[in-house]
Amino acid sequence: MSETDIKTHSFQTEAKQLLHLMIHSLYSNREIFLRELISNASDAIDKLRFKAIGHPELIEQDSDFHIDITFDAEAHTLTVTDNGIGMTTGEVMENLGTIAKSGTAEFLANLTGDEAKDSQLIGQFGVGFYSAFMVADRVEVLTRSAESDEGVWWSSAGEDSYEIDTREGLRRGTAVVLHLKTEAHEFADDFRLRSIVRKYSDHIGVPVRMAKATLPGAEEEEVDTAGEELEAVNSAQALWTRSRSEIDDDEYKEFYKHVSHDFDDPLTWSHNRVEGKLEYTSLLYIPKRAPFDLYNRETPRGLKLYVQRVFIMDDAEQFLPLYLRFIKGVVDSNDLPLNVSREILQQDERVTSIRNALTKRVLTTLETLANKEPEEYQAFWDEFGEVLKEGAGEDFANREALMKLLRFASTRGEDNKKTVSLDQYLERKTEDQDAIYYICAENYETAQRSPHLEIFKERGVEVLLLFDRIDEWLMSMLTDYEDMKFVDVMRADAEVPGASAEEKENEDSEEDDHPLVERISVVLGDKVEAIRPSKRLTSSPACLVLSEHAMGAQMRRIMEASGQSFPDSKPYFEFNPGHPLIQRLDGEQDEDRFAELVEVIFDQANLAEGGTLNDPATYVERMNRLLLELLGD
Repeated sequence: MSETDIKTHSFQTEAKQLLHLMIHSLYSNREIFLRELISNASDAIDKLRFKAIGHPELIEQDSDFHIDITFDAEAHTLTVTDNGIGMTTGEVMENLGTIAKSGTAEFLANLTGDEAKDSQLIGQFGVGFYSAFMVADRVEVLTRSAESDEGVWWSSAGEDSYEIDTREGLRRGTAVVLHLKTEAHEFADDFRLRSIVRKYSDHIGVPVRMAKATLPGAEEEEVDTAGEELEAVNSAQALWTRSRSEIDDDEYKEFYKHVSHDFDDPLTWSHNRVEGKLEYTSLLYIPKRAPFDLYNRETPRGLKLYVQRVFIMDDAEQFLPLYLRFIKGVVDSNDLPLNVSREILQQDERVTSIRNALTKRVLTTLETLANKEPEEYQAFWDEFGEVLKEGAGEDFANREALMKLLRFASTRGEDNKKTVSLDQYLERKTEDQDAIYYICAENYETAQRSPHLEIFKERGVEVLLLFDRIDEWLMSMLTDYEDMKFVDVMRADAEVPGASAEEKENEDSEEDDHPLVERISVVLGDKVEAIRPSKRLTSSPACLVLSEHAMGAQMRRIMEASGQSFPDSKPYFEFNPGHPLIQRLDGEQDEDRFAELVEVIFDQANLAEGGTLNDPATYVERMNRLLLELLGD
């Protein structure tokens, strides 16, 4: 086909920005581009192996899988070739014409402006192929799908556009040709390439081959079609099939980067082989940081599944519950049928058994981390705590284990990063305390300064501070822990610990007899469920209290955001009889001024809990009138 038939296409706007970052970033370890290209080639071979289970004719002519690396030191080119599944024209345009299809916008939203830091985001967004532009000023791709006779050529200098054309006579698979930049000529070197392969890709389950220098008298091992003698540079043994004693930490870390396409090391991992009724091997990794789409429950996720060493699928979601969607790794079973399908996976009791075992293994690994390395676990909690809370609410079978992993800010902590477990909370509860107290608020500052906490702080009772968007839903699912019930301090029926029988009797009597109750009722009317003196306030004049079954403010916002309707619920209005402002209010004879003050105090109580005013303008007018009166005095 002539050059005039070559078609030029523009990258997406977001893709241009991302390519600019890739090309001009100050990435400190450029050699990882080779790891990414080898990982992509390995994935292509795995996918063809799986497809060939039902269609063996796809590989009959070329069943010896391998990845070849060649270079030309004079032309300054480097080529990575595989005989995997290859791509059609449509697949090339879909996979190479757009970058991080599901995450480009989110990626760009996370940019800080510091190129060195921004480049570290690359691994979170599945753009490993484009790391080639860190060392190449032009990249060519030659590929032919196993299911097509038509080959495809793709080329780009990583700027505004790419070129694409058809090619005849290509072998099945993909070849990526890098035209190296001047400052990257070091990668057209035999020793340099071999060291990178052994460092990052020794675990790849297919041979990564390079040309072997023929020694005098040496026997030929393998010769490719061009007559060049090749040898495997890597061990070509899947890492998870080896004994744990044979694998060092660096190998585990590099394999994690292979399966996750993350540039960071994992936080920790668990490698286990099970024999007996079920036989399978699992290698599970816990990342250090959350992916950009962690809270999108629809995003494809799961483990890489192998059956009898044959790759089956990338995102086998059936082996872990949704709340563990951040876990990366591999599961390889000898007991599942080789032609396993998603439908069989969903119904097979063996899958359920493996799922239950892997879930417990992850939770045990996290518990061990929490006990032995609490600072590391705190870092994990900061990244993934909210999704573990999903599990505590949804997974009844593992709820006890999950509740041990929960962490909360509390009134004993200096800030929201100083968290406490439920076990630690119980260890330091007061002697007469028979409940675990908590409060839900919009943010840490609102929770920590809530008037509802005053009596608890005064009596030395610790209160958990909950401010994640999921917290109120979570606490609606949890009733108790270690026979201690959970009590929301914002509820009208919350009993304050430490009060004597005489104090309770006096409080009940005061609630019935206080003269302000009736006067305030006239002003607030149907805005509130009831009015009463407060048992919980020590320094604030008033607060709003939820009735026993009322929806909290946090849950109300979630419902409103989702467009759902819900019945209105009225709060209790509690006032502090000992506060100077309330005492002054009690002595106010002017009923208009009394009503004005009550409305202001009511609105302030609402604001103190992070609420919003129905009529802010009227509130401002009242405050201005009161200020003018004060200044007039």
